[in-house]
Amino acid sequence: MKSFYTVLSLLFICLGTSAQTNSAEDSLNIRKIYDMSLLNGKSYDWLDHLSNEIGGRLSGSYGAEQAVEYTKAELEKLGLDKVWLQPVMVPKWTRGEREFAYVQTGPGETRNVNITALGGSIATPAGGTKAEVIEVQGIEQLKEYGRENIEGKIVFYNRPMRADHIQTFEAYSGCVDQRYSGAMEAAKYGAVGVIVRSMNLRMDDLPHTGSMIYGDTPINDRIPAAAISTNDAAYLSSILKIQNDLELYFKMSCEQHEDVQSYNVIGEITGSESPEEIMVVGGHLDSWDLGDGSHDDGAGVVQSMEVLRLFKEVGYKPKKTLRVVLFMNEENGLRGGNKYAEVAKSKSEDHVFALESDAGGFTPRGFGFTSTEEQYNKILSWKSLFKPYLIHYFERGGGGADISPLKGGKTVLAGLRPDSQRYFDHHHAANDTFEHVNKRELELGAATMASLVYLVDKYGFESGNNETDKGTE
Repeated sequence: MKSFYTVLSLLFICLGTSAQTNSAEDSLNIRKIYDMSLLNGKSYDWLDHLSNEIGGRLSGSYGAEQAVEYTKAELEKLGLDKVWLQPVMVPKWTRGEREFAYVQTGPGETRNVNITALGGSIATPAGGTKAEVIEVQGIEQLKEYGRENIEGKIVFYNRPMRADHIQTFEAYSGCVDQRYSGAMEAAKYGAVGVIVRSMNLRMDDLPHTGSMIYGDTPINDRIPAAAISTNDAAYLSSILKIQNDLELYFKMSCEQHEDVQSYNVIGEITGSESPEEIMVVGGHLDSWDLGDGSHDDGAGVVQSMEVLRLFKEVGYKPKKTLRVVLFMNEENGLRGGNKYAEVAKSKSEDHVFALESDAGGFTPRGFGFTSTEEQYNKILSWKSLFKPYLIHYFERGGGGADISPLKGGKTVLAGLRPDSQRYFDHHHAANDTFEHVNKRELELGAATMASLVYLVDKYGFESGNNETDKGTE
């Protein structure tokens, strides 16, 4: 009996020693990844070119075309096993001449206000649109006012992002519906236009664009829609309190064109042991046209490219196939993400993991995961390895718009979670530019992503079905 307990004790000692050895090895490998990114990173240089040499990359634009060519060439320089373009048809919308708007406060008395057309909006008539303004706090208030109070007027949506949400993406989701479908809903009540308070927690003079839809609204019934800066939204709201017959004039010349050919850019390192199992890292290559899209989502693009470069530089050969996918058309259609998932399904590809970076290039805090409980518990066992890098946020519910079509089966979805407090100062605005990205923060994010991919590749997940996950994306 003593010999049995002796053997059992030795077994536990061996297992403990093995776990400590693995932990030490993982810590060393992750340290190498961070060192390589911080001391010899490439992500910031790539972003510099995307932002300052190419600029805005709206789907269907020349900038988007240049970005496809540039990133493909840069991936080819890394010596990956395969680099290719995946064709996808995307919408093409152009802004036209700079938008103009003013508030008429009295006979011959006007004040200019800062607006920008929402992506997908129709133009105003050639002479512009001028009408009285009715302020509402959200789509739900349209029904309260009814057609008799809305018809022939410009609806001013003025529900702000809630400043008491620590997670600013929650504040964003709480009011973005008025931007996305506000024009469609206001048109049902006979409105002639829509002005939407910018999705921004800061008070400034920069209007924030973003996508909007008309749904099944007949073409002749569609109305123009624009965002107004937060400072001018506050001004408009204050003057409406004392002058409810106030008129606003705005002029836009935006235009929707026929769909055009574009591409997802894909690079791959073929797995050394289980090449049929695929891990994806990605961000979206397109951006809005007001700035140069450095945070949204140039940062995610170059961080995802950097994951593969870091593996090559530190000499780590993944067991599973690792792909970087630079998705086209996330901002106004999600065509790239849907096309990638469609092709993957047609080829019966086995995607075990997908990680997206689309929340800016700020200091990384952790990740959100869409997974089974079993898979999530496995992920939590790695959390201590990130502690030296101040990565503490591991939560259920996460991923990203472009990888969301891959959800199902055993695929684990993850989203990098940077600090979000400054993100909406720049989101979809003219100040989403290169000088607002910190080099070190960007490089820390790339290393954090690569470290998670390393652990997923080495240890994998137990089989399960993530459709039982209670988290939300």
